[in-house]
Amino acid sequence: MIRGPAGESARAGDPTVPLPAGGPASAAGATRGRGQPRYKSPAGYGPRPRRARRILRRTVVLLVTLILLALVAFAALLAVTPSVRNAPQLAKAQATAHHAVYPGPAVPARFAASLVATEDHRFYSEPGIDIFAIVRVAAGYLTGGGDQGGATLYQQLAKVLYTQGRSGPKVEAEQVALAVKLDMTYSKKQILRMYAGVVYFGNGYYGLAAASCGYFGVRPAGLSWPEAALLAGLVQGPTADDPVTHPATAQAREAHVLGRLVATGVLTQAQARAAQAVRLATMLAHAGSSCTG
Repeated sequence: MIRGPAGESARAGDPTVPLPAGGPASAAGATRGRGQPRYKSPAGYGPRPRRARRILRRTVVLLVTLILLALVAFAALLAVTPSVRNAPQLAKAQATAHHAVYPGPAVPARFAASLVATEDHRFYSEPGIDIFAIVRVAAGYLTGGGDQGGATLYQQLAKVLYTQGRSGPKVEAEQVALAVKLDMTYSKKQILRMYAGVVYFGNGYYGLAAASCGYFGVRPAGLSWPEAALLAGLVQGPTADDPVTHPATAQAREAHVLGRLVATGVLTQAQARAAQAVRLATMLAHAGSSCTG
């Protein structure tokens, strides 16, 4: 008889060997540790979700940091730009220099709708600036595409009153700050009236009253839809789109404005077609005469 380590007896030649301490589970673990690979998770699982969360967290932190820096920079820009409380005085000085009456008549609904539809369709809801347009312009500069347009009526007014004759990214940033200040200081009606009182409409006409009387022989309140659309289309290129010297381009701009009026729900397609059907020669038949409307 042969005695085992624990005092058990076994016959000679018995192949039974004592189990390792811990029993069968320990033996299985020992065997697995020596000869079999550890269990691996299927492809696509494991640490990847944690890495994705880390990337997301870092992205959020970066975006928040950039937003905070932008806010600080914008606050500094607001601090260094001048007050806009003198905007009416500046508008009056410009109107006087161009022999225009200031303040001119109230902006009629048809012209206001045409101007807003083509120049700044978010005018009644934005805080002086169009965030989407600013992002687009910034992306254009970063990619070498330059200015992509999209200046609001506030920014255009700021350009006319405060930064005329200057250009470049720094000036455009100043116009953004001034636009916000204009929105905070004046009502929408006041902004439209100041804008319409100083903007150039081509052919030597400064201000809506002079342009309406000069081109059509009617006061602004008597503007028809095609006349209002034609005038609203002139503010971007008053010389190139002058209806007297460049009738084809003027009509193309008028068609664009009428299309924007349809797109913004102001006019129906039928109304826009009827307005576009009015011949330019008919609209300009009383050009240069005294106002009757």
